[in-house]
Amino acid sequence: MHSDAPRKSKSLIAKAAELATAVPQVVLQRMTRMALAGPVASPADQREFHRMVSEKGAAFNESWRAIATEAARAHWVLTASFVNALWAPKFQGEGSPAAMIEQLHHAAVSVVNEGVSPVHQRAVKNAKRLAREQR
Repeated sequence: MHSDAPRKSKSLIAKAAELATAVPQVVLQRMTRMALAGPVASPADQREFHRMVSEKGAAFNESWRAIATEAARAHWVLTASFVNALWAPKFQGEGSPAAMIEQLHHAAVSVVNEGVSPVHQRAVKNAKRLAREQR
């Protein structure tokens, strides 16, 4: 078993839980700010609204780049493992169907974890920053 597989699964679960908390907070704070700004936003409000839009594109690009990088890495690891299982079938530990399924699971969790990370970082950071500014 991969030693970091449980850690990455927990990390993904923790990120999902934090996102489930941070995203509604950020949306509420920004929607309130938009409503209070009215038709003519202050320079500070305009900066926040611009930031709100621009960071979405940046997070999307970072997320897709991380997904592609991790998927390529996982592809090579899985390919090497499968080739090894074909060339050396006598080593049942690494080439067994259970071990291959575990590797596929680990690869999938790693890809999703890497893809969620940029969005998670921004959402949590924004929730903290907007909460401080609201005080």
